[in-house]
Amino acid sequence: MGLPPLSHQGGICCVARRVCLEGKPKKYDPNFKGPIQNRGCTDIVCCILFIIAILGYIAVGILAWSQGDPRKVIYPTDSQGQFCGQAGTPLANKPLLFYFNIMKCASPMVLLEFQCPTTQMCVEKCPETFMTLVKAYSNKKDFDHYKTFCKEGGIPKILSLGLCPAMLIPSKPFTRRCFPALGKTGGVVTVGNNSHFDDGRGNMRDAKDLVDGVKNATVVIEARQAVMKIFEDYTQSWYWILIGLVIAMLTSLLFIVLLRFLAGIMVWVMVVMVILVIGYGIFHCYMEYAALKGEAGANVTFQELGFQTDFTIYLQIRQTWLAFMIILAIVEVIIILLLIFLRKRILIAIALIKEASRAIGHVMSSLFYPLFTFLLLAMVIAYWAVTAVFLSTSNEPIYKVFNETECDHSRKTCEPANYSTSAEKVQCPDSECLFAFYGGETAYHKYLIGLQFYNVFLFFWCANFVTALGQMTLAGAFASYYWAVVKPDDMPAFPVFSSLGRSLRYHTGTLAFGSLILSIIQIIRVFLEYLDHKLKGAQNKFTKFLLCCMKCCFWCLEKCIKFINRNAYIMVAIYGKNFCSSAKDAFLLLMRNMIRVAILDKVTDFLLFLGKLLIVGLVGIFAFFFFSGRVKAFENTAPNLHYYWVPILTVAVGSYLIAHGFFSVYAMCVDTLFLCFLEDLERNDGSPERPYLMPESLRKVLNKKNKAEPAE
Repeated sequence: MGLPPLSHQGGICCVARRVCLEGKPKKYDPNFKGPIQNRGCTDIVCCILFIIAILGYIAVGILAWSQGDPRKVIYPTDSQGQFCGQAGTPLANKPLLFYFNIMKCASPMVLLEFQCPTTQMCVEKCPETFMTLVKAYSNKKDFDHYKTFCKEGGIPKILSLGLCPAMLIPSKPFTRRCFPALGKTGGVVTVGNNSHFDDGRGNMRDAKDLVDGVKNATVVIEARQAVMKIFEDYTQSWYWILIGLVIAMLTSLLFIVLLRFLAGIMVWVMVVMVILVIGYGIFHCYMEYAALKGEAGANVTFQELGFQTDFTIYLQIRQTWLAFMIILAIVEVIIILLLIFLRKRILIAIALIKEASRAIGHVMSSLFYPLFTFLLLAMVIAYWAVTAVFLSTSNEPIYKVFNETECDHSRKTCEPANYSTSAEKVQCPDSECLFAFYGGETAYHKYLIGLQFYNVFLFFWCANFVTALGQMTLAGAFASYYWAVVKPDDMPAFPVFSSLGRSLRYHTGTLAFGSLILSIIQIIRVFLEYLDHKLKGAQNKFTKFLLCCMKCCFWCLEKCIKFINRNAYIMVAIYGKNFCSSAKDAFLLLMRNMIRVAILDKVTDFLLFLGKLLIVGLVGIFAFFFFSGRVKAFENTAPNLHYYWVPILTVAVGSYLIAHGFFSVYAMCVDTLFLCFLEDLERNDGSPERPYLMPESLRKVLNKKNKAEPAE
């Protein structure tokens, strides 16, 4: 036989390529009734690997807990390596760390790193007034107070031995350490309301000398004040923030309940409300922009203003409100254009959401499953955080030689127990052996970075495993609803528990496999960020461009893997195959319906995102009017705050996370029903022998219908 014509050969090649890329459609199976019950264990090797990794993680935790000491983080450490304020010790009533000569510290950052080359001791409270040792010695009452800041045996006759500080400076506690009470008066740095002070040796010094050598000392002072103000705002408004989050939870629950009974109406209400909320935001920004016209300093630009720790300053310039108005206007236009061009697809998406509402109505326990996921994630995060703290505090105290004059042994390690009789002390009489930092040279300390890396990697793996377990559990529950011919009679009595049991019993290895792939990509992204941070300032333009490209590529890869994993778990929940087979089947099914996936599924996600946006907008507007005091009814109720945007931002972010938790059930339900819907279209044709299982509302939108059964 001769070969077919070239044109025919080309047609055969095109068909072959299409079959290879898209796979063969599913065939009708009269015995298929939804999630397969008779299934076997999948991806056993990865299951064993995951169990071994978990056992290793537990071992790392036990090792860290036996070696670490979180007191090194909780309590400051004096020059002898003792913890200030630790209960059950002689220093229990001395919780603050005092520095003999604060000017020896190059910057406040050095203080936070416990590496200041001056004697440090634990005290009950920080100095409140200026006082020199010579002046205090002339007054018994002052001297008794001064001695509380001296080491044991410290008397003025042996001042040269460094047992007492030469002076006391008014200080305030910050991070349990006595920092000079620095401030600014008329642009001049002051300490204790004075711009000069006596250094205890008869010299008058400027207050700015206390922060000499620190770049942008003013920014450091203001940043510290801003942090304290934000902390105070949280202490004043935390219960109102909780009330706002409760309102967000109740609003989310109300939306879910209303979607159950009024899905079509609620979707359009959400769309209109989002447009109105954003429209009001544009109007409010314009009113603020217009109100600042002619105000002194309102026309200053961001570039001229620079960085300010008091963020309320930005709200007093017109450019800020103009930027907000432009951003909101762009978002508004994009949403309106999407609604216009996708109006027909929105009808199909609404039908899918209606069916998701019915499914959730039959599987009401699914609404509470995110609480179980949240509990597991909280346990994973807590274990990771505690292990990280214990690992980071596993080091031993390191003591080094500090001195004021030149010495060959300066900054070398030393032993404080016998330093007074050592050769170093003889050669450098004014030197001291002081606690410097925590470190170590043992084999355990050398591999500490590797253990921290393992801790982070297992954190990603366990967190992704918990998320994957939730996705597969919900997918199995909702798939049992879709494929049930008679609902709810053909469904399991407890769909969520049945699906959870199947997932853990048969598919732990599959869940571990999918989450492992995702974790590897995430840990690579973390490593790239770490590398970028380490090379910052030393990298050329090509290296910077290459790192930027790699970070972008791995970000995109992570999104793709999440999408593939999510759909693979749905197929595993239905058919019980291994990860690779399920991922391939899901990918080919989506490729065969690329247009529906690109439009219908994403339109549904867009509508659900609008629901989350609406909840955040409503709660955020309420929080804005409450905390800003714009409404007279709330003036006496709202707390007095330094920055009213602190609780507003907290409520907005918390509201989004709460709304996302509730709507994630809807999103998983929609994705599961969507895959089942695509399978339904391939398996069945609407004939009496092969009727569609999709609901009548969805069939009407798609112009599909089941043919009447022939009369007997």
